[in-house]
Amino acid sequence: MPPFISDSGQTCKRCQSQLTPGALSCSHCNALVHADEMEHLAAQARALEAQSRLPEARVSWLAILPLLPRDSKQAEWIRDHARELESAAPAAQRPHAPGTAGTWAKRLAPLGPIALLLAKGKSFLFILFKLKFLFSFASFIAVYWALWGPKFGIGFAVLILVHEMGHYIDIKRRGLPADMPVFFPGLGAYVRWQAMGVPLETRAAISLAGPLAGWFASAVCALIWYQTGDSIWAALARVGAWFNVLNLTPVWIFDGAKAAEALRKTECVLLALVAAALGYATHEGVFYIVAGGSLWPLLKALFARRRPAEMIRLGLGPAQSVPTGIIVAGPEDLAAPAHASHGIAAYFLAVLTALAAIMFLLPKSNF
Repeated sequence: MPPFISDSGQTCKRCQSQLTPGALSCSHCNALVHADEMEHLAAQARALEAQSRLPEARVSWLAILPLLPRDSKQAEWIRDHARELESAAPAAQRPHAPGTAGTWAKRLAPLGPIALLLAKGKSFLFILFKLKFLFSFASFIAVYWALWGPKFGIGFAVLILVHEMGHYIDIKRRGLPADMPVFFPGLGAYVRWQAMGVPLETRAAISLAGPLAGWFASAVCALIWYQTGDSIWAALARVGAWFNVLNLTPVWIFDGAKAAEALRKTECVLLALVAAALGYATHEGVFYIVAGGSLWPLLKALFARRRPAEMIRLGLGPAQSVPTGIIVAGPEDLAAPAHASHGIAAYFLAVLTALAAIMFLLPKSNF
């Protein structure tokens, strides 16, 4: 695919600034001019690698280079990865020497029964791998059972589970690979998934899926409290809502940080104002934390404008796993091409407001 080089009449998709002829990035906001083309080529290359078509995958990766600043870290990674694919391709496609297969078949024939047993045990190994989720969740329940008793301890653990399953289900429904949640008593939980090259808007939506599921779980608890009058359900509803609001703070390892990466500067300001207004209406200090955190992306944007082209972030880099969780997260990976959308801002504000409604309606004495 030949690269499309910008002309003098082209404008930046992100900030609408005029682009200079041949520009690969916007001089005002550092947005990559050819992000859409690169995203398409990266997806094509990953699909070819999955099919073990390494030479063709290498060609697709190299086709991205003319669209990137030459000295960027992404271009450096692509050149290194292309060399790796070039080295791996001969081994993957090397034909067997005549007679070799038959010779080795004879030598390995006695191991046939063992191989058969291993094949039969594949489902057992799969179940064993999934036990990581079960064991971690059981220990999670045990800790909070010991701290707050069986009812509240189990209820709180289930609320965190629902939050994490919100991420997991949203990832799987998009056809992306993900592991079941892993829980860390006293810290939180996360869902590990492969996010390299995933559009920024999709990442933001996946990050918000957890708090949305958390709102649903809190709403169910609130409804049960309304029907039964049992204060334990009101306490669970309020605590669940509180933790999900905290997790929407756009800083550090919280879900709000990933979601805020898809917001424009004006939308970050709007988020701060709405969060502050919700804090005033509900008398809940956690909303002021969200409001303050909403200004952090603006500060990062100010520093980003001073960065050279090689610091532009794109979804091309080592295939790192991106944890998404209520408290715990692992190393950050490179962000995918940005596709700013008002939809993410509306999604963010809707979830935040829905959680505020639960906290406003529930009796505060049960917190």
